[in-house]
Amino acid sequence: MSRYDAIEDPLCYPGTQVLINKADLRDQDELDQFEQLMFLSRAEEELPAGVLDFEHYKTIHHHFFQDVYEWAGEIRRIRTGKGGNWFCYPEYIDREMHKLFAQLADEEHLTGVEDYKLFSARAAYYVAEINAVHPFREGNGRCQLTFLNMLLRNSGVELNEDNLDPKRFMEAMIDSFHDDNRLLAKEIETMIAEVP
Repeated sequence: MSRYDAIEDPLCYPGTQVLINKADLRDQDELDQFEQLMFLSRAEEELPAGVLDFEHYKTIHHHFFQDVYEWAGEIRRIRTGKGGNWFCYPEYIDREMHKLFAQLADEEHLTGVEDYKLFSARAAYYVAEINAVHPFREGNGRCQLTFLNMLLRNSGVELNEDNLDPKRFMEAMIDSFHDDNRLLAKEIETMIAEVP
């Protein structure tokens, strides 16, 4: 996994960029493996119920990462970024996420959008905005894919994960960070286009 740029982080073991974790793993590769194993284990369980607002989104993050981090489901408290691009400053996360989920609720969580192209474009907008905010210290990408899957299911469509190309999806996410959601919308459409 690519590492974050971050200021001195009290959530990391002193002198390292390894996040303090419940298994007390100090090696990043071992932590990555443990985190993925716990995530996959929790992914087998039913997701927490909710109304797809920010509180629900935080509960989903807690569900996936509760076995790994004490702070699972809590808003990030330090400034982080990737590749020299900084995510939303922590003091604005709560406001921005509530605003975004209120907008999604105004659009009825996209449940009335029957055209796949339009759905993909709107879903890409929300996924890109959540990514730009990056509300959690770790686990944002996996929560974003879960969120996308929930939007699809609410609209009566399943996510076809066989059509997910991680490299292309990551490139699309990078483009979206620079206000170009076209590739992301195309990737989302690809993941639903071949579902019967």
